[in-house]
Amino acid sequence: MADLEFFFDPICPWAWITSRWVSEVQQLRSYDVRWRFISLAVINEDLVADWYTPAYRASHVAGLMGLRVADAVRLTGGNAGVARLYTVLGTAFHPGERRREFQDSPVEFMKWVLGEADCDVSLADHVNDESHDDYIRADTALVFERAGSDVGTPVVTFHPGDSNEASFFGPVISTIPRGDDAVKLWDAIEMIATVSGMAELKRSNRSKPIFT
Repeated sequence: MADLEFFFDPICPWAWITSRWVSEVQQLRSYDVRWRFISLAVINEDLVADWYTPAYRASHVAGLMGLRVADAVRLTGGNAGVARLYTVLGTAFHPGERRREFQDSPVEFMKWVLGEADCDVSLADHVNDESHDDYIRADTALVFERAGSDVGTPVVTFHPGDSNEASFFGPVISTIPRGDDAVKLWDAIEMIATVSGMAELKRSNRSKPIFT
């Protein structure tokens, strides 16, 4: 059983930053992390709001397309393959600012991503394979069961399957903690998450994401 389950949509910059913090602690503490899916396109598929423009929707659909390929990798290369794919794809999307390239040519771009992630490049065609959507929807529904319906990305589950299992939206952080700072934040969030009765800790103001 994993020490942590991390639910991500590759299009979300906040999830990406938090995932790099998780990966940092994973290396420092030799933790086992299971990488799972949550789709912003699914969450917002019925949303009607002025701010949810066609371009915004298109970016979420791009995230879903990335998750379809991630699910194909899960089925063939397991959790380690998903981790490698997310690392390459997230780096391209966020520090690399290459989301537009993916949206313009998703199959060709994903071939490059899969090659860089040491995965089967033929899986790139799965960007349009809706047969993966049931699994992605099931993971997204599980997030709502664990953390409530009013959440986004990322969502983490500490101690999945144990008596002290706890899931929370976030932490949403604007920079990637490294070294001792990463471990200190992990210990603090884990303690808060697993305290009986703890429901929410939030503030709205935040800086822009910093990927370096």
